[in-house]
Amino acid sequence: MNWRGQKQSDEIEDRTGQSGGLGGISLAGGGGIGVIVLLLISLFMGGGNTGDVLNNVINTVTQTSPATTGESTADPDEKAFVATVLQDLEDFWQQEAQAEGFTYRVPKLVLYSGTTSTPNGTASKDMGPFYSPTDEKIYLDLSFASELKNTYGASGDYTMAYVLAHEYGHHIQKLLGTTTKLDAQRSRLSTAAYNKLSVRLELQADYYAGMFTKYLAAQTNNGVAVLEPGDFNEALKTAQVIGDDALQKKYQGSVNPESFTHGTSEQRMAWLKAGYTYGDLAHGDTFNARDLDHPED
Repeated sequence: MNWRGQKQSDEIEDRTGQSGGLGGISLAGGGGIGVIVLLLISLFMGGGNTGDVLNNVINTVTQTSPATTGESTADPDEKAFVATVLQDLEDFWQQEAQAEGFTYRVPKLVLYSGTTSTPNGTASKDMGPFYSPTDEKIYLDLSFASELKNTYGASGDYTMAYVLAHEYGHHIQKLLGTTTKLDAQRSRLSTAAYNKLSVRLELQADYYAGMFTKYLAAQTNNGVAVLEPGDFNEALKTAQVIGDDALQKKYQGSVNPESFTHGTSEQRMAWLKAGYTYGDLAHGDTFNARDLDHPED
């Protein structure tokens, strides 16, 4: 991605200089590494939008010592990259809001290291990036890029651009009222039925990430295309390795479709591609799609 020298967003809250003692993570029935696996499967890439799941998991983290505040520990190059992508996202969605007639608010991006406080309690980097609709902030530990590369084999700078675009998509869902409508269904549905709606919410965020990628494909930086050959394939690879089926097979050795909350690898890649193909909100109605595997049919 040809990003250097572009405008950077100011909507970043850098908490990487803050630290706090992490007393551990516990859930009813057990803890330890099993809980970390549960966090990855349940909350990976945007699970913060599934309401009570985020609240319950965040509140399992206990700080045993007060946080200390110091200078930023974020890698300057990594911080500059995410600030640039964030600015691109702001420009794109402000443009879309004007065209589609919905009210736009800019979300904050919180950079942290290890743990940080949220409106729902203390969040850990083991949760992966997530969007909190309560305070309209995206939470990101920059070490997640290394996690994607070393654990899942997804590398390249556009990998993190896709991650940010997906989480930003959850903010757009909040602005459009989609998140509120979904949360209203929680108490009325069984877990399996609600999970199906959660999958559609996540696939829509992938579609929105595809829309953003299409926008970037038409942008230039000092006369050079912003999107470089292979960038979109990096996003597709990331979508593939974090599909519910791929994660469950990796960590559980088996696949349980009723517990899916984000969609299969095939579905995530398909909706990312669809967003890139159409580039409009109209084709991103995952909630009324008849075939989640083939959105372009």
